[in-house]
Amino acid sequence: MENYERLEKVGEGTYGTVYKCRQLATNQVVALKKIRLEEEDEGVPSTALREVSVLMELGQSTHAGAECIVKLLDVIQLDESLSLVFEYLDLDLKKYMDAAALFFARVVGRDAQKFMSQLLLGLAHLHSRRILHRDLKPQNLLIDKQGNLKIADFGLARAFGVPLRTYTHEIITLWYRPLEVLLGGRHYTTAVDVWSCATIFAEMASGLPLVPGDSEIDQIFRIFRLMGTPTPATWPGLVQMPDYKASFPQWRPTDLRKALPEMDDAGLALLQGMLQIDPERRISAKSALRHPYFHPPASPAPSSSSHAPFAAPNPLLNPYSLTAPPSASHFPPAPAPAPPPAYGGVPMPGGPATYAERLYAAAAAAAAAGQEAESGGGGRPGGLMASPMQ
Repeated sequence: MENYERLEKVGEGTYGTVYKCRQLATNQVVALKKIRLEEEDEGVPSTALREVSVLMELGQSTHAGAECIVKLLDVIQLDESLSLVFEYLDLDLKKYMDAAALFFARVVGRDAQKFMSQLLLGLAHLHSRRILHRDLKPQNLLIDKQGNLKIADFGLARAFGVPLRTYTHEIITLWYRPLEVLLGGRHYTTAVDVWSCATIFAEMASGLPLVPGDSEIDQIFRIFRLMGTPTPATWPGLVQMPDYKASFPQWRPTDLRKALPEMDDAGLALLQGMLQIDPERRISAKSALRHPYFHPPASPAPSSSSHAPFAAPNPLLNPYSLTAPPSASHFPPAPAPAPPPAYGGVPMPGGPATYAERLYAAAAAAAAAGQEAESGGGGRPGGLMASPMQ
């Protein structure tokens, strides 16, 4: 611990505290997650061991998808604590969306497209290494100053094999939890992570959670209202769900175009594939990366003075021909809508060049003026520190 200078506390949760620190030898800014052990009768919490195991395995990967996963830099074991040292990223997707909401109501389309490509690329890599994340939500997706997204918080992650074992259903924050888990299923697959990605995708597009239930039964019924009440004909495995009731109310599916008018047809088609009630029919992260949403048709040849970032298919969205991870430079920012002059007395900064940098400046200005939006989420608390396992 003498190798790190503590700069500030970032957050505190059930298992310990996260600090922003500086590594004295390299002057690198890092995030230090300090897990208290003095109250643990059985040693290091299983969530911490699982997180270290998963991240150490992923840290050895040279696949481009590994660049979309937060890096574990060091592990420090002391008698009274276990400290995990991560690369430092400035904010999470929830705070990013809150900053966007102050000025534009939602994350603009090109940024949502880039974030989804990076999320799916990282997730496809996890699944290819037989790892389930099991707690994807905006608070667990970190964003750097260049506007690149990385998956974090692996406290509920675990490796899986074939045949599938019985797993706990106490996973995933309520708003991002798929129906097979809500109905008590214990033999779930990588499809649980894809459902969480879909709800995050919709939240970026609209600025609001897709299914913000206040209890498990309310969450189930909200999903029924959105996607229609499933039947054994539409989901053959439904009757095997422990908490399924034949007396559940019957709803017809909602037209996603009306529910999410902000999304274009390609985005809605991708979302539909990721929101399939039957997990066997749900699109995989690997297949989602090939979806036309990420590969629009080639536009007409631009003039010498115009700029067409999607004039040709972008190979950086194909995990099997990647030469580098997706980054902000691969998605040049579209012209942003003219911002309002101020929000609660906080003007929209106009100096930084990119939309991501402008949002960072906006979030900082809002925080300084006491106007920063409060971070929320459904179900049990999660985030960097609170990942209880039963």
